[in-house]
Amino acid sequence: MSKVILILSDALRYDVAVANMGFLGHLVESKLASLYKIVGELPSMSRPMYETIHTGVPSSEHGIVANSIVRRSSMPNVFRSLNDAGKITAAAAYYWFSELYNRAPYNRIDDKETDDESLSIQHGRFYTEDEYPDVELFASAAHLIRKYSPDYLLLHPMGMDYHGETYGSDSSEYRNHAIDQDKWLAPLIVEWMERGYTIMVTGDHGINKDGAHGGTTPEQREVPLFSIQPNIEGRGDIDQIISQLQIAPTILKLLDVPIPETMKQKPLAFD
Repeated sequence: MSKVILILSDALRYDVAVANMGFLGHLVESKLASLYKIVGELPSMSRPMYETIHTGVPSSEHGIVANSIVRRSSMPNVFRSLNDAGKITAAAAYYWFSELYNRAPYNRIDDKETDDESLSIQHGRFYTEDEYPDVELFASAAHLIRKYSPDYLLLHPMGMDYHGETYGSDSSEYRNHAIDQDKWLAPLIVEWMERGYTIMVTGDHGINKDGAHGGTTPEQREVPLFSIQPNIEGRGDIDQIISQLQIAPTILKLLDVPIPETMKQKPLAFD
C-alpha cells in the first residue's frame, strides 16, 4: 500500500509537458517513471473534469457539465471514499474543489484553510485567483505533507491555464511556465518519493492557440500522465493511451480502499 499525491496541473497539454518538463522527462528516460497519454473526457472544461477525475465517471453521469454548476459532488468520489475508510486527505487547490467536496458555495474566509476530519478534504488550502503563484501553492502542499503526512494529497496549480488563456498555447509564456513548474516540482518530487509517495502528474484538459478549451480537438483533450512509484522501476514512455476514468480507481487501489461500483474502468497496473 502506498500513499498518493496527484499533481493536477490545470491545462497541461501532453505535447508541451513532454517537450518542456525536463526533470519529469529524465525520470521517464531513466525508467524511474512511466508516461501515458490521456485523451481527456468532454467537455474539456475545468470543473467537469475535476469531478470526472475524482469520480471516474463522465460528465453526463455525474452532472457537472459546465463550470457554472456550483454544488457538492453527488457521486462516490476519491475524497469521500478515503474519508469513509479512515484515511487522511489533503488538497492545495483552486476553490472549486472545496465546493465540489467540502462546502458550497465557497466562503473566502471560513473555507480558505480547513483542518476538519469530518470534511471530505480534511486539510485544505484553497485559492480563488487564477494568477495565484504556483510556487506558493507548491509550498503549501509541501507543508501539508510535512505536517499531516496525508494518505492522499491533491496539488492543483492554475498557472498553465492562466498563461494559456492569457497568451495562447503557442506562446513562450505558456511553454516556459511548463519549465517553471517542472523545476519547482523537481526537489519536492524527490522528497515525496523518499517519504514513500506514489506521485502522478496529469492535466484536466489541454488548450489551443487561441487560449480556449472546451472542445474536441487534440490540443484541448490530450494530457499526460506521469506515474512515479518509490522503489519500483518505471516503464518509460510506453506509448499507450489510457482513459481519464482510470485515475480515480487507480488512486483507491493504491491506497487499498474499496472501489465503488460506479467506477467501472480498471485501475492502472503500474507494476
